[in-house]
Amino acid sequence: MSGSDSKPRDPHHAVLISLRSMFPVFQECHPLAIGIHKAVLERLPCINPQQLRLTMRMHTSSARYLKALTNGETRFDLDGNVAGPVTPEQKQQALDTLRERFRKGAEQHKARLLARQQEQQRREKLVKLAEKFNVR
Repeated sequence: MSGSDSKPRDPHHAVLISLRSMFPVFQECHPLAIGIHKAVLERLPCINPQQLRLTMRMHTSSARYLKALTNGETRFDLDGNVAGPVTPEQKQQALDTLRERFRKGAEQHKARLLARQQEQQRREKLVKLAEKFNVR
């Protein structure tokens, strides 16, 4: 395996890894200040704004971040300074997003189990039919 195999293939993930290494608020997954992407662009003007936007979406939609937002009281800037409160509405929206995501995941899991059961039943019926018609 070459050294390039250890690098993230997704450029947004690479940007997130960089943000985590430079700013503890990303690594520790604290609720971020509103508009923090502007501060990131000021400090790191070499980052493509579109790529940063997608990276921020990936980070802030993660279950880990949504849980931090749900349980947090305070938002933080890039230096870890208090940058305002997490409002009850923001907490509720994060909680609703998590609940919906887990509900959909549970539904998908249930559907996969049902499909496996149906496939197993279909196979058992085929075996029985084969046994029935192979009898001499």
